[in-house]
Amino acid sequence: MSEVIAGVEIPDTTLVREATELVRDLAPPLLFHHSRRVFLWGSLRGREQRLGFDPELLYVGAMFHDLGLTKRMRRTDQRFEIDGADEARRFLHAHGIAGEPADRVWTSIALHTTPEIPLHMAPEIALVTRGVELDVLGFGYHAVTDEERAAVVAAHPRPDFKNGILAAFTEGIEERPGTTFGNIKADVLAHYVPGFRRTDFVEVVKNSDWPE
Repeated sequence: MSEVIAGVEIPDTTLVREATELVRDLAPPLLFHHSRRVFLWGSLRGREQRLGFDPELLYVGAMFHDLGLTKRMRRTDQRFEIDGADEARRFLHAHGIAGEPADRVWTSIALHTTPEIPLHMAPEIALVTRGVELDVLGFGYHAVTDEERAAVVAAHPRPDFKNGILAAFTEGIEERPGTTFGNIKADVLAHYVPGFRRTDFVEVVKNSDWPE
């Protein structure tokens, strides 16, 4: 029987059940509950905007979007978003979903910290970003009702979430500071990692190997 939260049905499929268990196993509770909320917020924003979207693909995008922050899944040679995107695509391929649908999920995760651009792409891509922005930044807070917010948070609580998610960001990216170039996550390291110095785009241009 499908679970319904704030009027949003969690798809009762093998794909969704296995995605849930995988993320529950790999991620701490803070990231698990955040990821479930991202799916719910994204679904509610999609309903409000009358977007047609594939709930299974949105679910995988939401659930895998922060896996690159976890101890077992993070690398040090690429952005954490790509860690999660790559794992989501492997997961989908293992379940017989390849080609454009798998690439759509990959893109939804890879771009979820790139402001504005995802919102002009396929609904699943846009709605992962909408869900993340609502849960982390409060963007679209009043686009859902008080009752919907209460139901989502009752199902997936967020105690001290602001401090907790910032700590998770810091831990997940502090060993790969160079991957925050051109990325909003540089703000996290600037606040929480002593001695961090942002890569400056103007300096990169001026100091390139080109003579002029």
